[in-house]
Amino acid sequence: MNVLLYHTMISSLFNVFVFNPEAELSNWRIVNDGVMGGVSQSKITLDPDGHGLFAGHVSLENNGGFASVRYECGLSDIRRYRSLRLKVKGDGKTYQLRIKGNRGDYHQYTYTLQTTGEWQTLTVPLNQLQPIFRGQLLDIPVYDGRAMQEVGFLIANGVEETFALHIDEITLVE
Repeated sequence: MNVLLYHTMISSLFNVFVFNPEAELSNWRIVNDGVMGGVSQSKITLDPDGHGLFAGHVSLENNGGFASVRYECGLSDIRRYRSLRLKVKGDGKTYQLRIKGNRGDYHQYTYTLQTTGEWQTLTVPLNQLQPIFRGQLLDIPVYDGRAMQEVGFLIANGVEETFALHIDEITLVE
């Protein structure tokens, strides 16, 4: 492959977060249904291979039912990118990708991810992320792709369940 072509291919990607054995998890935070009285539990750690591991138990007790992890990436201008590429290994369960464009927004933008139990590389077009607040779809425009202050994953399938989502990388793609 010629060097110019290789450079062009690399410059069309931006790594939002790549997990590895030395990855720093301090900008990742857990937000579970305890914010509304629920008792679901989750954590983000590194698995033995250095992949991110978002795992826990979703409980429906006390009107609960969700667990989430969020990464504060603070990207103020991502207009050149059209999609988000995720390399994940789920447990066959459904998860939501969640993005917050601006820190002050009360809502997030979501896209449903169906995992297979195997490693998957999923490409999510940014213009297909739907606005949501407290589980309700909002009647406002879809994600505009200007900024990305936060990216994360949520599980809320309406059932009590144990879950595990391995995350290798989150990458913006032109």
